Amino acid sequence: MKDNFSKQAAQYSKFRPQYPDEMIDYLVSFVKNKGVTLDIATGNGQVAHKLSQVFETVYGIDISQNQLDNAIPKVNIIYKVAAAENTLFKDQEFDLIMVAQAVHWFDFDLFYKEIYRILKPEGIFAILGYGLFSTNSDSDKILRNFYHNIIGQYWDAERKYLDENYKTIPFPFNEIVTDPFENKLTWTFEELIGYLETWSATQHYISKNDSNPLDLIRDDLKISWQKSDKKVTFPLLLRIGKLK
Repeated sequence: MKDNFSKQAAQYSKFRPQYPDEMIDYLVSFVKNKGVTLDIATGNGQVAHKLSQVFETVYGIDISQNQLDNAIPKVNIIYKVAAAENTLFKDQEFDLIMVAQAVHWFDFDLFYKEIYRILKPEGIFAILGYGLFSTNSDSDKILRNFYHNIIGQYWDAERKYLDENYKTIPFPFNEIVTDPFENKLTWTFEELIGYLETWSATQHYISKNDSNPLDLIRDDLKISWQKSDKKVTFPLLLRIGKLK
């Protein structure tokens, strides 16, 4: 598993979009027993926090201590540093195991072997994510150029799984057909730029070139954004399954 987000953990916590409650409620509706759940690669703990309102105990693991230091605290959430492929939990411990916006970084073979070990026989496994957002047409042109051309070569190879809406990842489970979801938000320009700076490719570009690629589009994007309704729409990705 790669760690692309420790460096900007505080920014990640501040600017990454939340998953809408209706999507989390929908996912939880498939889980019979609301005992113990695991949020893998929990990051800032945003999903763990939502799950803590339903489950008795929530575990959130991440390979980044810096991410966990910025995670949302709650009495029934236990955060631990651990890898997705080697969680150190006991066999058949969890009613729900989920991973949001991170499965593409994992060693699939090792990860799924671990899921089969620690998920209860009647438990639910879920993958959440979100693809490239869309907004007004003028800003979209600037942002697509930024995504594909300016920082395109700096994306890790695993990013393709998100571009393919998680449809091409291995999924060795009895899959449950799910409803579609979107996340509609209204952003200030600061929130837009803040989110773009959390992109791993943006950070890779900065590391390699000692300059911020956002400076190449900032002025044009700001003018475009000020003229727009400032609305963004994320396509949400969801795959749910049970053990075979």
